[in-house]
Amino acid sequence: MPHRTFTLFDSVQVGDMALANRIVMAPLTRNRAPHALPNALMAEYYGQRASAGLLISEATAISQQGQGYADVPGLYAEEQVEGWKQVTQAVHKAGGKIVCQLWHVGRVSHTSLQPHGGQPVAPSAVVAKTKTVLIHNGVPEFVNTSEPRALQAYELPDIVHAYVAAARNAVHTAGFDGVEIHAANGYLLDQFLKAGSNQRRDDFGGSIENRARFVLEVVRAVTDAVGAGKVGIRLSPVTPANDAFDPDPQPLFDYLVRELAAFNLAYVHIIEGATGGERELADRPFDYTGLRRAYRAAAGKGAWMVNNGLNKDLAQAALAADADLVAFGRPFIGNPDLVERLRKGKPLAESDRTTWYGGGAKGYTDYPTLKG
Repeated sequence: MPHRTFTLFDSVQVGDMALANRIVMAPLTRNRAPHALPNALMAEYYGQRASAGLLISEATAISQQGQGYADVPGLYAEEQVEGWKQVTQAVHKAGGKIVCQLWHVGRVSHTSLQPHGGQPVAPSAVVAKTKTVLIHNGVPEFVNTSEPRALQAYELPDIVHAYVAAARNAVHTAGFDGVEIHAANGYLLDQFLKAGSNQRRDDFGGSIENRARFVLEVVRAVTDAVGAGKVGIRLSPVTPANDAFDPDPQPLFDYLVRELAAFNLAYVHIIEGATGGERELADRPFDYTGLRRAYRAAAGKGAWMVNNGLNKDLAQAALAADADLVAFGRPFIGNPDLVERLRKGKPLAESDRTTWYGGGAKGYTDYPTLKG
């Protein structure tokens, strides 16, 4: 197959969304939403970065049960929906497009964040060997996750309904152009997929087909609710993030993308390697080209988005090979005008790691652009 010749800066139709370029701002948790409420500062932050072809919001809890970190936004209460309207209006005023990433953290949470101080929920009662973030007196603190309880099968439809309600809130009320179902990085849907966290013996555990069942139920319900052309999904086949592990991920994810092909999603968003880390993991080899081919062979027509540790050259090479969209994460923190910098070949600014999680405008909306 000849290499394709389009560039990062060419427009593209992605589901129902006409994007000005192929550069995507990946979801970035920034912990700037006290009481889980989106606010004017967040609207400024996203509006500054609206030159990306598509913005994916920070992960957004579909319910209080789905929250795993302090000061992250939700999309299940009326005041949260109203807060998000400020954000979508700012992005649209600047000419951009934005989707909301729908999030249930599952076991990656703490009792202090859960309804009535209860246990986090998970496919199985297996503790995630990872940390979450609590904020005390404005200072972020990394703490061990709490021991989860296993979800009963009768509870799963309520979680599906929460995804649907959040999707409707996003698209029908808050003004988002679509939603992204977060099924990556060791959170609830990924926990069901991977054998390291799913030890169930019912219809949602054991075989590949059973472990994929809950994810596919969520996708079916969300696409039915808001339209497949407004829905993407994020997957991370081999990332070790949040203690995620499957001993044989290739057949699992090949099966999953073949099943996803039938839904006519707007896009499939793939994290290659360790989220925020190495793109190639010696102990977790994976054929991403084979994954994309499995999706296309099953007549999957959604845009193929790749993510993780990309620079301009790697991103352009990905487009030439098989990708339709490329996502940049951390570079957008310190470079609100990342698209312009990439277009002009200008150096990228470094971001202040101490302000990544929590705080105010410092290290959030105060990074300069090329023009000043």
